[in-house]
Amino acid sequence: MPLIDAQPDALALIYARTLLGMVEAKGGKEAAFDTLGELEGILDVARSLPAFGEFLSSRVVSVDRRSTSLSKVLGGRVNELTLRFVQVVNRKGRLNHLPAITAAFDQLVQERFGRVEVDVYTAEAMDTGTQSRVRDRLATALKKEVVMHPYTEEAMIGGMKIRVGDQYIDASVATQLRRMRDKLQTSGQSTLKARFDRIVEG
Repeated sequence: MPLIDAQPDALALIYARTLLGMVEAKGGKEAAFDTLGELEGILDVARSLPAFGEFLSSRVVSVDRRSTSLSKVLGGRVNELTLRFVQVVNRKGRLNHLPAITAAFDQLVQERFGRVEVDVYTAEAMDTGTQSRVRDRLATALKKEVVMHPYTEEAMIGGMKIRVGDQYIDASVATQLRRMRDKLQTSGQSTLKARFDRIVEG
């Protein structure tokens, strides 16, 4: 069974809080983001190489065999703390939970250090200057350091869509036109009703 992306749950948060305590003791903010990047890197490899993902989540592979393989594969490629944590999760038989644990750790790190990741969708790719201005405006509005991930969505007419965590803000032209159409339909019906009422009353 391959690793499956999952949202944080109670168990994932327990592991994530433990890991955050470990990285804060080691090196604070820098260590936290380094570890987060390495965990996400492991998941990226698991997504691109299904066999590796299945190896991590398989219940057939023994804990000892997987531990040895993890040391060979990750040793020297991730920091000692990240490897030690992954080994602990392996010994607990929870490596299939690694995507949820990583997502939970991501949330805790962003909350702890005042950084938030924002996905921004536009019809055309933004140049560096536009990205900087959008990032500054988002940082002012959110009162946090913003890590912006720009994406292009060719189906958009124009405008912008923004996603912060599970919150979604649609400021695209298509959405604005749809709202205008709905408003015109609603106000148009009200106007017709008013006219009809005047005729009846008259």
